[in-house]
Amino acid sequence: MRLSQKLASRTGFTLIEVMLALSLFALLGVVLYAAMSLGQGAAKKTEAVFEKNQHLRSVMDLLGSYIRSSYPLRPAPQDASIYYQGEEKELSFISAYSVAMGGRGMAKINLRFDREGEGPGGALTLEEELPANADGGAGAYRNSFTLREGVSDFRLAYLDPQLDKEDWAEKWDGKEKLV
Repeated sequence: MRLSQKLASRTGFTLIEVMLALSLFALLGVVLYAAMSLGQGAAKKTEAVFEKNQHLRSVMDLLGSYIRSSYPLRPAPQDASIYYQGEEKELSFISAYSVAMGGRGMAKINLRFDREGEGPGGALTLEEELPANADGGAGAYRNSFTLREGVSDFRLAYLDPQLDKEDWAEKWDGKEKLV
């Protein structure tokens, strides 16, 4: 046998070497797929949390706009009280900010938290009534929308600066609290 024939018979890969290379390639593919899948799942979770936080931020900005624009409307000029009534789960006041009027215009605002049955969550609802009526009469136009569903808890408290020691109250009535 010549040397060239011996070298020719030894070139190439054996079946075991080929199977080992394919197995390593398959294992590498599985690891890369798992890493990509895990990264995609984390990105989806992050995006969902971001959207939830963005929605909560926009709800808080909207509520802040209404409350910052609250207007001390009196039912009558000779009346000493202003229209502002608040409970632990509900708040009603007059605001110079109105979504229905494009961010301006006087509206009676009613914010309330309604618990949904026996479940863990409830809905935060905002209602605008135009024109603003502090005497209890119904307005001509009502705009009601749910700010957030699935709210686990919502509680309002009111700072009473008229007491000797400033204290938080669970109820506020503009007729009882004269300005």
